[in-house]
Amino acid sequence: MKQLERLLFLQGQLCFFCQQPISPGEASVEHLIATSNGGSKDDENCVACCKSVNAALGNLSFKAKLQAVVNQRGAFVCPQLGQAELSAAQASQEEAHFALVVADLQKRGSARPRKLGTLRNTVNSVFQNTLSEEEVSSLVALLEFHEYISVEGTKVAYALPSAGA
Repeated sequence: MKQLERLLFLQGQLCFFCQQPISPGEASVEHLIATSNGGSKDDENCVACCKSVNAALGNLSFKAKLQAVVNQRGAFVCPQLGQAELSAAQASQEEAHFALVVADLQKRGSARPRKLGTLRNTVNSVFQNTLSEEEVSSLVALLEFHEYISVEGTKVAYALPSAGA
């Protein structure tokens, strides 16, 4: 069995990075530590991934590859996705983030933040302070859009749905 076939089998026919199904024709072997940087060609250093991911990661150092994955914030988006698919993936991630924020605020009960700045910090803390200011602002705007909060000056009032709704 060839290395690519073996890696695809071990990975369930999914790209190691984006976890999307890939055919053998669209797959390639990615060396986590590039051979040009001294990496080996054995299975411990190799994964099967989309050709587009392999091309994007190229001869980057392991540290740079890891940073590229971390920058995706838990939802690795394959470079081969079209703009519509990328937008759908981002919308899906924002919906998931929104649901987590609502659940966290519901869980807090009467201990919800009463000031806008504290709410923004609370929203970001749900994601271990990894969100950008823009992402936090977007989530707060969604809370207002759904009328789960109202903001007057710096004060926040809540009208969250019940936890099971």
